[in-house]
Amino acid sequence: MRETLFKGKAIKLGDNISTDDIIPGRFAYLRSDLAELSKHTFEDLIPNFASRANRGDFLVAGGNFGLGSSREHAPLVIKMSGIAAILAKSAARIFFRNAINQGLPVLLCDTGQINDGDELEINLTEGVIINLTSNAKLTSNKMPPLMSAILKEGGLIPYIKKRNDFELQ
Repeated sequence: MRETLFKGKAIKLGDNISTDDIIPGRFAYLRSDLAELSKHTFEDLIPNFASRANRGDFLVAGGNFGLGSSREHAPLVIKMSGIAAILAKSAARIFFRNAINQGLPVLLCDTGQINDGDELEINLTEGVIINLTSNAKLTSNKMPPLMSAILKEGGLIPYIKKRNDFELQ
């Protein structure tokens, strides 16, 4: 993730979306084949998700997004589907950090003013979300400098490879 300004459509979800909703457990055997695993992202919750998600779209959820197990594959397959960022009222801590480590921004904001299909513009640096469909302006959490640097490099591993170290800023 090198850009800080994103435009895309909202794919709206509800509250309490678990990592098992993201990757149903019956597909755990595909963890070594991420391309195949990503085809099953949200399969039980949004059966057409793989064909519906377009590069640059946003997942918009309620509270407690990403609860459950610490599957780092969950944010990775979301990113692989083309999702540019996740907007949620709240997110499970471990999911939030796994997403940052994979280079997928998670913005915490009041998602009640966003409907499925709304066109959004997000300025990650400023923490500003403009709903281009309703002209509503929302604010989100601003990423701390270290998380911003990790996101800028596309995730924790590229960040470390570039620096040959883990520099705290």
